[in-house]
Amino acid sequence: MELIGSTQLATYSRPKSSNFLPAISTTASSYKSLQPFLTTNQNSNWRTNMYFKSGNGIPSIIPISQKETLDLVRSKTMFYPSNRTALMTRYTPEDWYKSNQNNYRDSELSRKSAERLRKETIWLIQDRDQCTRRTQENTSRILGERLNDISFWRSELGHEIDNMVTEIAALTEVKRRLERALTETDGPLQVSQECLFHREKRMSIDLVHDDVEKALIKEVEVIKSCQERMRRILDRAIAQLASNRSAQHELERDLNDKVSAQRIDDRCHQLSNASDGIGYYRGIERLDPSVSLPDTWSKFTDDNILHCQSERAASHKLRDEIEVLLHTTSNEMWNQFNSVNIAFTGRISEMADTKNILQAHLAKTLQEIYQTEVLIETLKKAIRDKESPLKVAQTRLEERTRRPNVELCRDNPHHRLVSEVKEIEDTINSLRERLKQAENTLQNLVKTKVALEHDLSLKANSLFLDQEKCMSMRKSFPSTPRLVGYT
Repeated sequence: MELIGSTQLATYSRPKSSNFLPAISTTASSYKSLQPFLTTNQNSNWRTNMYFKSGNGIPSIIPISQKETLDLVRSKTMFYPSNRTALMTRYTPEDWYKSNQNNYRDSELSRKSAERLRKETIWLIQDRDQCTRRTQENTSRILGERLNDISFWRSELGHEIDNMVTEIAALTEVKRRLERALTETDGPLQVSQECLFHREKRMSIDLVHDDVEKALIKEVEVIKSCQERMRRILDRAIAQLASNRSAQHELERDLNDKVSAQRIDDRCHQLSNASDGIGYYRGIERLDPSVSLPDTWSKFTDDNILHCQSERAASHKLRDEIEVLLHTTSNEMWNQFNSVNIAFTGRISEMADTKNILQAHLAKTLQEIYQTEVLIETLKKAIRDKESPLKVAQTRLEERTRRPNVELCRDNPHHRLVSEVKEIEDTINSLRERLKQAENTLQNLVKTKVALEHDLSLKANSLFLDQEKCMSMRKSFPSTPRLVGYT
């Protein structure tokens, strides 16, 4: 028998055999002990671990060269009485069996608990996935309904804005006609007043309060009355245009807000779990920056539309009033103009000779005054026509200043817009300079006319005043289309 080793509790031995130890490679690759490594020392005895402490190493193989020294140590330990008497303190087979049974039971309970936890966890994951998917689908459906609501109100706003734009254009055109008609009355009023003034230059017995003078005074009163009514309704038209544009602005602002909201909600509606740009925003669900509720939201737009419709109705009614006023004032002025002309004709029939040369010069001067006035109006209209392109260019420049960060580039459109603004401003300046020249020319023409009239007053008698001066000035009385604001 070969002595293997001994502890304080027992001594172990086995028959000697030359092939007892397996190959080192086989032992190292297939065996791992849960007990700590067995170590030997010539100065101390080794013992097993009584506390079942797990080990991570592989038992070391005792070299053959140390075999004789180990046999000597083992042969000495078996003779200690304390080692032999300690055999009674070891575990019994029943303890060993119970320990194994407890391990089996604990292992089975652990496996069942782990299996139950695994099944419950899988069920929980699947249930939460389905719940999350249903919630996300419901949210997408609600977002789709919200997009439909926004599209409906956006369509209503767009339709109402188109109607308001049409109404504003119509009212603006009627207002321009009213302004042109009001401007056209200045000529007849000036003619009537000048006729009265010139007839004051009659001499001697011809200086009488005749039917011509009565008709002229009434004509001045009629024209002034028409001008006063035109100015009052023009002020109303200006105020109504401001109200219309304010209502349009509210609708456009509401529409722009809805366009932005629709773009954002549409982007949110198209987001999915695989979309780019999604991320965590901690605490965003606790933030509520809302300023309206669904009822107040729809009521706000509905109120804007109703307000716009009310303004459109008022604007349409005002346009009808302007049309009626234009035709009424035109008929009144024309009727009185015809009455004055009839009176002049009856008075002139009693007169004799005329001064044809002075009359020709005066007619030409009046014609040039008329053409110069038309030229001035054309220049003014040309200047007004340049205001919109200038506004567009400057608005584009201003809008492009809001480009973010590096997008605020001084690119070719920027240079072109700057040159466009400068070009339009130069054009407006040149047109204004030409307008100033035309106004100076008009003033010179009026001065020439006054000079001619003065010359005629010096050279003519009552016949000349009635026939050549007064009647020639009255030839420039505007036509009916001009009195109602056309051309």
